Amino acid sequence: MRRVCSDIAVFCVTRYKLSSLAARSLRCRQRGCRCVSLQRKVTIPSCFRLAQLQLLRPNMIAIRNNILQTSRRVLACRQKPTAFLDCSFFSTRNDAVGRFGKYSVDFEESLSNKEKYWHNAASDLHWFQEPSLENTLQTHPRSEFMHKWFTDGLINTSYNCLDRHVLEGRGNQKALIYDSPVTNTQKHYTYSELLDEVSQFAAALTDLDVKVGDRVVIYMPMIPEAAIAMLACARIGAIHSVVFGGFAAKELASRIDHCKPKVIVTASGGVLPGGKTVPYKPLVEGALEIAECADDVKKCVVVQRDLIECTLNDTRDVSYKDLMDSVANERVEAVPLPATHEHWILYTSGTTGMPKGVVSDTGGYAVALKWSMSKFYDCEPGDVFLAASDIGWVVGHSYSVYGPLLHGCTTILFEGKPVHPDAGVLWRVIEEHGVNVLFAAPTGFRAIRQLDRHGSMTKKYDLSSLKSVFVAGERSDPNTLHWIENILSDYKVPVIDHWWQTELSFPGAGNAKGLGLITPKHGACAAAVPGYDIKALGDDGEELPPNTFGSLAIKLPLPPGTLPTLYNNDERYIKDYLSKFPGYYDTMDAGMVDDEGYVSILSRTDDIINVSGIRLSTGAMEEILFEHPDVTDCAVIGVRDDLKSEIPVGFVVVSPGRDSSKESELLDELVALVRQKMGVVSNFKSVAVVRALPKTRSGKILRQTMRKIANGEDYVVTPTVEDPNIFDELTPFILKVVGKK
Repeated sequence: MRRVCSDIAVFCVTRYKLSSLAARSLRCRQRGCRCVSLQRKVTIPSCFRLAQLQLLRPNMIAIRNNILQTSRRVLACRQKPTAFLDCSFFSTRNDAVGRFGKYSVDFEESLSNKEKYWHNAASDLHWFQEPSLENTLQTHPRSEFMHKWFTDGLINTSYNCLDRHVLEGRGNQKALIYDSPVTNTQKHYTYSELLDEVSQFAAALTDLDVKVGDRVVIYMPMIPEAAIAMLACARIGAIHSVVFGGFAAKELASRIDHCKPKVIVTASGGVLPGGKTVPYKPLVEGALEIAECADDVKKCVVVQRDLIECTLNDTRDVSYKDLMDSVANERVEAVPLPATHEHWILYTSGTTGMPKGVVSDTGGYAVALKWSMSKFYDCEPGDVFLAASDIGWVVGHSYSVYGPLLHGCTTILFEGKPVHPDAGVLWRVIEEHGVNVLFAAPTGFRAIRQLDRHGSMTKKYDLSSLKSVFVAGERSDPNTLHWIENILSDYKVPVIDHWWQTELSFPGAGNAKGLGLITPKHGACAAAVPGYDIKALGDDGEELPPNTFGSLAIKLPLPPGTLPTLYNNDERYIKDYLSKFPGYYDTMDAGMVDDEGYVSILSRTDDIINVSGIRLSTGAMEEILFEHPDVTDCAVIGVRDDLKSEIPVGFVVVSPGRDSSKESELLDELVALVRQKMGVVSNFKSVAVVRALPKTRSGKILRQTMRKIANGEDYVVTPTVEDPNIFDELTPFILKVVGKK
């Protein structure tokens, strides 16, 4: 028996990476022999590892109890568990162990044998040239910390979103449903119809001399033509850069200058609840007037909307309808593209206020999204997916357009707000279109709760089609998650919080429903998603003990689908994301990983604030405030808000001698200035005049301390503060402007 158990131990050591003592002890205990003293204790990671592989029998509960005695001490010594669930997973219920094992095995495989894991995932797509296993992952010649996926593969995302499904017999299935409460219109496209529209617009872009690698800026509301333009660009290998329609001309101009598009696709305007309109064409014209690279833009394609038409410029502008009519009999086939070909550029605010062009590649992005639709969101082809986002943000890219279509689902483009015409509009959409998965930001649910605290609107609709609700875009507070669960309690719908970033393009932490739900903890996003090795690091770059607040970082290489670099700026990519913690990607989020592996996101590590799921730079707002001639110093901080997650609040120091009786007029001017320069998406509404700002002796403004005062948190005055009494003077001003007198 001793020899048999010894052989088993060697097998466990080599196959499952257990210590020899752990392997022999656990296997001997299970077999009932006494090769190893039963008094010895085995580390909890070892037990996790065997349990997830289903090598422990139900009679191992006693051993589990022994292990728990030492688990806290073991984990405090930074021995991480390889599974992420409370210890109830040792249940004798086979389904509980099996479901847990499904996640664990995927997670382990994605880290220990990542090339094979993602090569297998890639086989779910159509490749014009399949990638080889040996070239699945390669180091970038620019840096040992940069990587490329599927380097010898040829693929086309538009083909995989459309042609593949039509060829497989799903041409008559609904691909896209446009539902617009603000215009009271709907439009449905089957896969065959959407393929025809996309192929035709691809022909139109080709006629405008758009070639592989050319950039196209898409500045549009949530209308079908926006998705058609994105898919058409992907079809011919053009790189699209979608800019949210709420951004001001200056913001649009900076993006035009950076990516130098050959064509801009826009609409005459956007429509807001109540029939209000926002003209887009004047904003485009304004951007082209100040953009240094305006001459690079050869054509501006304009979708004329019924509620808001515009006048076209004869030299540069062309009507979308006229352009499509000109190629009525032309269609373009999908172009085989290298997997590493740049697919899109999406600009996100940087800490300096300068936009960063996050790049997505073609092959890795398609593989990651197809995988996530099945393994994370638990969707089947034919399911109906509603991501209540905007195509100007990464959620709109990944889960209003590409993800559902790659997986053969029906996606819904929702143009409107979650409380217009009433707080039941999302429930109406779910019933009417048979939505199976809802994805929305906490802000949307907070707005619904504000008008319908008891969830009475859910009683008016049949929501039985709904299988899951996913929440992301900002930190989800437990009260909001509980509220969603309660109002949907009749349907027993899981509400799943998860975390990711523009740079990642698909979930990084959360409850991967397609791999089996694990016990949720509100306030935490659950476990790291397969492919992501998330650590909480100290300032020295060392991994912190469980439940210790630190900088969240992801061990390199990142999985496919994540950004390979910033557009035309490898140096900034390395500097901003890879330099602080060598060997890791710096998420610039702060949080912790607890003793069961649950990841909690607590705050940003820079001055980016999250307003209704939109990342905005307070530094950019400060730059605008400085443009006012009477402002000599200023600071903008993010203050917690029940509805919008955060709102920006400004504090300014004005020129000596300014008439104090005109202070109200000045504040109105400052608010108007920021909203004019940055757009209404800034939500900048509050600003106060103060005598001075708190600074260190080196001149650094203590924004974090100001934020803590505004949010009612405890704070410690740094010993390097220039004026120790400044906070006694400043606190009343801060509390007054944020409404906490």
